[in-house]
Amino acid sequence: MKKSKLANAISAIVTVAATAAALPAFAENISGVVKNSQGEAIANARVSVHAGKHSTVTNEQGEFSLEGIKAEEIELHVEASNYVHVNQSFNLSNGDVSGVSLTMSPTVMEIVDVYSTPLHASSIESAQPINVLAGEELRAKQASTLGETLKYEVGVHSTYYGPVSSSPVIRGLEGGRVVIAQNGLDVGDASRVGPDHVVTTESLTATQIEVLRGPATLFYGSGAIGGVVNIVDHRVPSSSDTEFEWQLGHNTVAEENHAAINLQTGTEKFAFHVDAFWRDADDYKIAGPAELEEDHEEHEAHEGEEHDHEEHGEEGTLENSSSNSHGYTVGASYLLDNGFFGMSYGRLEKEYGIPGHSHGHEEEVHADEHAGEEAEAHEEHEEEGVSAKMVQDRIQFISELGFDGNFINGLNLKAAYTDYQHQEIEEGMVGTSFKNKSSEFRADIFHSPIWGFDGVWSIHAKHSDFEALGEEAFTPPSETTAIALAWIEEKHFGDVLLQLGARVEHVEIDAMPFELEHEEHEGEHAGEEPDAHEEHDHDEDFAHQDYTPVSLSAGIVWDYTQGYNIGLSTSYSQRAPSASELFSAGPHIGTNSYEIGALYEVHEEGEEIHIEPHHGNIELESSANIDLTWRKFEGDFGFVISAYYSQVNDFFYQENTGLYFEEHGHDHGGTEPELVAEEEHHGEEGHEDGLPIYQWVQRDVELYGLEAEVKYRLTDNLTSSLFGDYTVGKLKTGEYLPRISPMRIGGQLTYTAESFDAELGFNHYFEQDKVAVDETTTDAYTLVDARFNYHLGAFDQDIVLYVKAENLLDENARVHTSFIKNVAPLPGRNFGLGIRGSF
Repeated sequence: MKKSKLANAISAIVTVAATAAALPAFAENISGVVKNSQGEAIANARVSVHAGKHSTVTNEQGEFSLEGIKAEEIELHVEASNYVHVNQSFNLSNGDVSGVSLTMSPTVMEIVDVYSTPLHASSIESAQPINVLAGEELRAKQASTLGETLKYEVGVHSTYYGPVSSSPVIRGLEGGRVVIAQNGLDVGDASRVGPDHVVTTESLTATQIEVLRGPATLFYGSGAIGGVVNIVDHRVPSSSDTEFEWQLGHNTVAEENHAAINLQTGTEKFAFHVDAFWRDADDYKIAGPAELEEDHEEHEAHEGEEHDHEEHGEEGTLENSSSNSHGYTVGASYLLDNGFFGMSYGRLEKEYGIPGHSHGHEEEVHADEHAGEEAEAHEEHEEEGVSAKMVQDRIQFISELGFDGNFINGLNLKAAYTDYQHQEIEEGMVGTSFKNKSSEFRADIFHSPIWGFDGVWSIHAKHSDFEALGEEAFTPPSETTAIALAWIEEKHFGDVLLQLGARVEHVEIDAMPFELEHEEHEGEHAGEEPDAHEEHDHDEDFAHQDYTPVSLSAGIVWDYTQGYNIGLSTSYSQRAPSASELFSAGPHIGTNSYEIGALYEVHEEGEEIHIEPHHGNIELESSANIDLTWRKFEGDFGFVISAYYSQVNDFFYQENTGLYFEEHGHDHGGTEPELVAEEEHHGEEGHEDGLPIYQWVQRDVELYGLEAEVKYRLTDNLTSSLFGDYTVGKLKTGEYLPRISPMRIGGQLTYTAESFDAELGFNHYFEQDKVAVDETTTDAYTLVDARFNYHLGAFDQDIVLYVKAENLLDENARVHTSFIKNVAPLPGRNFGLGIRGSF
C-alpha cells in the first residue's frame, strides 16, 4: 500500500466523520454516586459511557456527572482499583437521569480494561483469557526486553536471546504466530523473522501491556493465530490532563543504568505528549560457565534416559551481551467534544551484542583445542563477537470519534508508517543488513444496537517491504500485502454475554528468491534448448504466493452466580506463511543455523546435499481451537483457571534435518554458494566449522495445556498468590515439537502498608524432557526474587524509592525456548535500586 493512498483514505474518512459529528442531536445528562458494599463513597472511580466518548472521575464523595449525552440508550461502565467493574444500562429518552447509585464489590484480583479489542472488555469480561500488566506491577517487572518483562505472566514465557532480543512466547508459540503491536498496530520490526532480532518497544515508557492468549486473528490478522501482545502508551494523547512520570535506576548484574520521562499536558483543545528513555549496560554476570555440553550426541526420544550436562568455559560474565539504547517520542492531538485525532513521531536506536555466536560454529558450540599462535588467533576472533545496530522511525495516527444518537455511533482510525533497519556486524564488518518499511491502516466502524447486538466492522490493510542484504542474508527481499474485512458482534442475554466474529483476509507475497546452484543437473540434456517461456512462468509462480485465510469465532461469558463466571471460546483460524518461512535459504548469523524455507527441497546424495526449489502447493496453516476459563473475582479469594486445546493442520515449524552446512564461500549477491553438508556423525571430524540445517516443514500437530492463577488476601495487608502453566506440543505422529516451554509454577507473598510494600516470589521451571528428535533436554531451575518500595510524599509528587533482587539463589539457568541456551544462560544474582515519581 502506498503512503499516498493511506493518507487519502484517512483524509476521506476523517472528513465524513467530522460531518457526522456536526449533526444535531438531543443531549441529556446523568449523575449519581459510586459506593462500596458498606455504603462508603469510592473516590477516583472512572465512570464512562460504553461505546461513547463521555468519561469522568468521581470526587471525594464518590459523586459523578456526565453531560451532553446524545443517545437514548446508554450503558455506564465504572472501574476503580481493587473493585470489580460495574456495567449498568439506562434510558435517557425521558430526559436527564439523576440520583443514580452504583455499588462496587471488592476484589483481590487485578481487573483492568484492555485496548486490544475494538469492543469493550476487561481481564474478566472476555471469553478469551487476557493478561494485563499495568501500574505499579508493570513498573516492578520492567526489563530491558518485552519477553523478560512478561515472562512471569501466566501462559507467557520468553525466547531469551540475551538481554536485548527476547520475545514473548504464548502457550508455546512465538515468531510469526504472535503479533507484537503498539497501540493496536504492528510494531513493524524484524523480530518475527528471527529470534535474535530486537522487538522495537520499550517498557519504560509504556502505560500498560496486554496479552491475548490464544488466537486473535479477528482483530489482528492471520499472524495472530497464537496470540497478541499490545503495548499501550500515550504517544497520541487523548486527554490534555497534565501527567508527568520519571524514573532513574541501576542494576548490578550488568552495571546497567537507565532513565525515562513521560509528560502529557495541553490546553482545552490541544494535547501534547513527550517521552524519552536511555539505557546502558555492560556484559552481564552469570552464575557459572557460559557453555554447556551434553554427554550424548543426540536425543532419540528415549524417554526416561538420564542426560548429564557438562559445563565449560570461564565463570564471570557472558561475553558480547552489552547494550546501549535510547529513544524518544513526540505527539499531539486535537480534542473534540466527541473525541480526538492526533499524530506522533518516535525514534528508537539500539546497539547490542549477540551473545553465544562464533562464526561458522554450530548451535552447541564445542570448545576448540588449539595450541600456541593458533589458539591465540582463535581467542582474538571470539572476542570480536557479533553485534548489531538498529534504528527505527515510526509515525502513528490515531483518531477516536463518537456519534451518539446515530446508527454509526463511533469511528476509530489508526495508521502507522515504520522505517526499520538494523545491521549485524562481525569482525568490524557489516555482514547482513535488514530493512523493513511497513505501513498499516485500520478503521473500526461501530454501529448502534441491532436486535440488541453491539458490533463493529473493521477494515484492515498492511504492507511490508522487507530486505535482507549481505553475505549472510538468509531470507530474500520480499513484499507482503494484506487486506482484510472483519465483523464482530456481542449481545447480553441476561447473565450471558455472546460474542461472534468473522474475518476474511487476502495476503500476497512477492519475493526475489536466491538463485541456488544445482550441480546435479550440470551437463544433463546437452544441446537441448529449454522452453524459455515455460521457465519464466515457472519462476514467476514460485516467487509470487497468495493466500486467503478465513477466521471464525464464537464465545460466551456466563456470570452464573455473583462473583463467578465461565468463559468459553471456540474459533477456527487460518494463517498465511511469512516470506521467511517460505523463501529462507542461507546461514542465519544470529541463531548459528542454516535455514531452508518450505518452498525448497533438500536432496541428499552420498556425502553431499543439494537444495532446489520445490514447486508443490503450500497450504494455509489451519487451527481449530477451544478455550475454557473459570473465574472467581469477588472477595478476598479469587482465581482464574484455563484449559485449551488446538488441532493445527499444516503447522509450520523448523525441523532439525540432522545435517550440517559446510561453508566454502557464501554470497547471495555474487558467487552462488556451494551447498554441501555432512551427516551428523560422519567420521571423527565433528562439526566445529558447520551449521546445523533447519528446514521449514508442514505437519499436523496438537497443542494443549492448563493455566491457573490463585490469589488470597490473608489480612488487610498481606496477600498471597500462586500460578502455574503447562503446554504440550506434539506432532500427530507422536513426536514432540521443538522449543516448547516447560511446565512452571510460581508464587508471591506481598505485604502492603501505608508508606511501603514488599514482595517475595519464586518461579520454578521443571525439566523439559519432552523434546523433539535431535533436540536436547533442559534442566530444571528455580528463580527467587524480592522487591521493596518506599513511598514518599514530597514536592507534591508520589515518589517511590525501590530496591529489588533477582535470582537470589544465583542459579545457572538456561531457557529451553532459546536457540542458544547452551551458550547463553540467564543472568546471575542481581540487585537493583532506583527512584521514580509521578504527579
